[in-house]
This record gives sequence, structure tokens and C-alpha cells, in this order.
Amino acid sequence: MGSHRMIHRKVIALSLLASMGIAGAADAAKVVLPRAGQVGVGMQGQYGTLLETGDYGDLFSDGAGLAVRLRYRMRYERAIGLSFEGQTFNARVSGAAGDTTVKTLKLILTGFEIYQMFDTRQKTHKNVCLGLGIAQSSAEIHTGETVYPDDGVYVSIGAGIEHFFWGSWGYDLSTRYMAIYQHQKPNHDFQVSLGLIYYASY
Repeated sequence: MGSHRMIHRKVIALSLLASMGIAGAADAAKVVLPRAGQVGVGMQGQYGTLLETGDYGDLFSDGAGLAVRLRYRMRYERAIGLSFEGQTFNARVSGAAGDTTVKTLKLILTGFEIYQMFDTRQKTHKNVCLGLGIAQSSAEIHTGETVYPDDGVYVSIGAGIEHFFWGSWGYDLSTRYMAIYQHQKPNHDFQVSLGLIYYASY
């Protein structure tokens, strides 16, 4: 009887160990971390605010936007990317319908970014980035007309994380400071972005 109980306990213990191993393997298989040579495609919602300086900042305050980012992973935990963003900012002073004062500002930002990644063997990858690009603008006034101020250029610095939760899908959270130059004056834009990123496998 004692030997049967001992065998029964061993069988239970082996079954538990096997089930734990299978569960651990299945959990590990859920996430496929990106490798050098892979391209990530991400989309983020964002919210930004302009400081009260420069031609944009004097007239406009804050607003929401949307960003699409392409990211190419390289060796030595580095990456390069392209960024396409559309941001809309509200006027600091509201006007009535038919008024000739400005209502909203829309910025279209197209740029190139360089990333330094950290902890790329973990599920949560950290990064810092530098960017450079072109800023195109349009402003709507209360009469319903649209005017097009002169375009400018911008430089940016930022930091973020990618947290992978299934396959090559991850949450993409980042914050950036952008110095947008128009008429040789800097406009200071601070933004926070959150969305998803997917790395195509091959």
C-alpha cells in the first residue's frame, strides 16, 4: 500500500512539473521579440502642448493628434525610423463665428529618427531618440477659410518604451520635445503618444 502511495505521489509531482513546463513554454511562445533587420509599423494617438513662444505658440495652445511610425531594427540595439504626424492645436483666444481670428492650427510633421534601444532581450524595450524633419502648417479662421503659414523645420528629442504582449505586437509609449522653427523662431512642442506597434516577421 505504501509503495502505491509513493508511486501515486511521484506521478502527481511529475504531472505538475510537466504541466508547469508546458505552461511556461506556451507563455514564452506568446511573445516574439524583434530582431535586427525587422521593420516595425506603429500607430499612436497623441496629445501635445505649445509653450507661449514663437509664432505658433503665441496663438495656439494644445490639442490631439495621430502619428504613424516606421522603425527598422539594426545591430547593437539601434534603430532608424520615419515618422508621420498630424497635430491639431486650439487657439489660445476663442472667437465668434464669422470672426477673422484663428480657430485651429494643423501641423503635418514628416521626419527621420535615430533610436538607441535598451533591454532588447526583455519584453519591455526602452529607447531614446533624436529626430529631424519638415513641418507644414495650415490654420483655420472663424470665417471657415484656411490659410497656409510658411513651412518650417523641426528637431526633436524623446524617450519611450515598447512592451510586447503577444507575438510581435507591443504597446508603444513615448514622449517627445520638438523645437519647430518658423521664420527662424523656435516653437516649443511637448507631446505624449500611446499606441501599438507590430514587427513583421520573415
